[in-house]
Amino acid sequence: MKKSFAIIALALIVLSLQSCIVSQKPNMSFFDNPSYNYGGAQFTSINVPMFLAKPIVQKSLRDEGESEELINMISKVSDVKVMTIENGNAAMLADFSKYLKKDNFEEWMTVRKEKETINFQAKQKGDEIKKLMITIASGSELVLVDVSGKFTADDISRLINYSEKNDLRNKVLK
Repeated sequence: MKKSFAIIALALIVLSLQSCIVSQKPNMSFFDNPSYNYGGAQFTSINVPMFLAKPIVQKSLRDEGESEELINMISKVSDVKVMTIENGNAAMLADFSKYLKKDNFEEWMTVRKEKETINFQAKQKGDEIKKLMITIASGSELVLVDVSGKFTADDISRLINYSEKNDLRNKVLK
């Protein structure tokens, strides 16, 4: 009996860890359309298993002395998908934006800095934001971050203010 339980537990762990594997296939629905011409774009997809990532990120933030407010924001995240696209083009990005609009995403904010454009789009129900899509475009390279969870507009505003105040870009580049 114990051996069967151990085998089942091990199988569940292995299956859940498979979402950590980096894939060369798109992990977002617009980009897995076989009839769309992506024009030689190359995809790299990562699914982040939150049950593994949350404790690690929260511990790291505590070790860095970050605010408890930022650490609590991590607990509101239920899923994160990251996808990079090399050799993308403006038409593909425009079509993706139209797709998001049809899927009830609302454009929240666009930030242009040097050669990068960062776009925040949210899908919400009432005051609760269920999905946040962050699109970063720099020339022919795109990074898409799909965050699922239960956020409010205040949560997102505090996160943006925190990142501006603490210049997170320089911390990431260290």
